[in-house]
Amino acid sequence: MAHREPPRLRILLAQECARLMAEEGLADFRTAKRKAALRLAVTDKGLLPDNREIEQALLNYQRLFQADHQPQRLQKLREAALNAMHFLAHFRPKLVGAVLSGTAGSNTPIQLHLFADTPKEVALFLMEQHVPFETGERRLRLGNGDQVCLPVFRFSAGDHDFDLTVFTSLAEREAPRSPIDGRPMRRAGPMEIQVLLAEHQH
Repeated sequence: MAHREPPRLRILLAQECARLMAEEGLADFRTAKRKAALRLAVTDKGLLPDNREIEQALLNYQRLFQADHQPQRLQKLREAALNAMHFLAHFRPKLVGAVLSGTAGSNTPIQLHLFADTPKEVALFLMEQHVPFETGERRLRLGNGDQVCLPVFRFSAGDHDFDLTVFTSLAEREAPRSPIDGRPMRRAGPMEIQVLLAEHQH
């Protein structure tokens, strides 16, 4: 069967979601969809783009309208991520999310996955290092489809916000499902980030 092009309105909605995320700092796909549908007076939920289409539209938008500053901003975020990964090396950190995929905006937190026997280990480490943090939780879907609630530690350092999700040591082998396309979430270790930084140096 031939691949059908998405309807024009769906493309416009994806572009409007991308603009909202790039210009107004919206980090949540659901909020962006709701606002874009209101702006374009679309009531049919079947016309809403999926998260993957929005992510692609966001990359296109940044390439077109933010080429003068977005690459430098992304480079700074990735440098800060690498520094944090060295700082948190004991917990085998992996970078995930918009800073890794390249769609990060000005308010995007640097998301890291950490691995520890208990979340308390991470809390004690941050306290010993005199890093003030807030706690929260994040609901994620595992590879087998199970939903889990995991502890999150948030703190700021310099100009950047960090968001650390703590997994058990065994969960390092299998990434949770991405909220964007349902596939295993892409995770990158320090070596991969160094390669990304080197690629974009010139």
